[in-house]
Amino acid sequence: MELSTLWFILIAVLWVGYFALEGFDFGVGMLLPFLGKGEDAADTEKRRRLLLNTIGPHWDGNEVWLLTAGGAMFAAFPHWYATLFSGFYLPLLLILVALIVRNLGFEFRSKGSTGQWRRNWDLAIIIGSFLPAVLWGVAFANIVNGTPIDEYLEYTGNLFTLLNPLGLIGGLTTMCLFLTHGAIFVSLKTDGPIRADARALATRTGLATAILAVVFLGWTSMNTGNAASWALAALAAVSLVAALGFNLRGREGAAFTGTMATTLFAVASLFAALFPDVMPSTLDPGWSLTVANASSSHYTLVIMTWTAAIFVPVVLAYQGWTYWVFRRRLTVAHIPDHAAMY
Repeated sequence: MELSTLWFILIAVLWVGYFALEGFDFGVGMLLPFLGKGEDAADTEKRRRLLLNTIGPHWDGNEVWLLTAGGAMFAAFPHWYATLFSGFYLPLLLILVALIVRNLGFEFRSKGSTGQWRRNWDLAIIIGSFLPAVLWGVAFANIVNGTPIDEYLEYTGNLFTLLNPLGLIGGLTTMCLFLTHGAIFVSLKTDGPIRADARALATRTGLATAILAVVFLGWTSMNTGNAASWALAALAAVSLVAALGFNLRGREGAAFTGTMATTLFAVASLFAALFPDVMPSTLDPGWSLTVANASSSHYTLVIMTWTAAIFVPVVLAYQGWTYWVFRRRLTVAHIPDHAAMY
């Protein structure tokens, strides 16, 4: 196997891991106004604090996958990185700003003592979760299905070029998938009324996800698909149906595994449909960026391969350890009364 092909696969794995892990983080953030609504102000604060505590040990580690994926693209496929980040500059900037604002919300929400202070940072977390959840779907829908790239490997469209029907369906699909993934994660990590509320909400969002995913993955596969992408899309559909079934029976662990597998297979399906291109051109297929013409030198890829072989297992082991340490369920009883005072 060519090293350029190997690194395309490794980058796909990094993006798959990012969406599978950060996806439930986004979901929990988006669910704050729904699952975080209690009987009174104190109960609302406890529920919201509980929701944030479920992802507190994990959200920053999950974002490492994004940094690694971006760095790997820059080093292994500099032409892909340059065209993507210059052409998609505005949506990627919006994602970056949203992530920064969201992370500030996690860090500063508990620093103030007034209800208004907390509500403002809650809004930052909610918006900072919704925007990336939608825009990542828009971006990848356009990457896979093609964008206007000229003979100089430059993107010639604008923001509105990306907001086409397929791109918008892609954004809604990832948003609903992350909502479902997050709701099932909450039901897995909590107990009491919020657990039941999360399971009921996951069923509703899961049905919307199933409809949108069939349209999005089917449309994409008909445009650029192959046998591998169709098979992976089918596995994603089966995994989602299984997850919803397990959720209805109260088997949260199996349901979460199902939504995790759904995300893995769905994103892998997009990369399978993309290969051997990395950014297809809708102006002329000969102007497309491919694994061959967008990659770095062989020497660079060799150094990267050895580096990844040494350090990636260490990172995976550490992140797996954190999930094991913080595996227990949480309830509002774990939130002290003084934390809910305004």
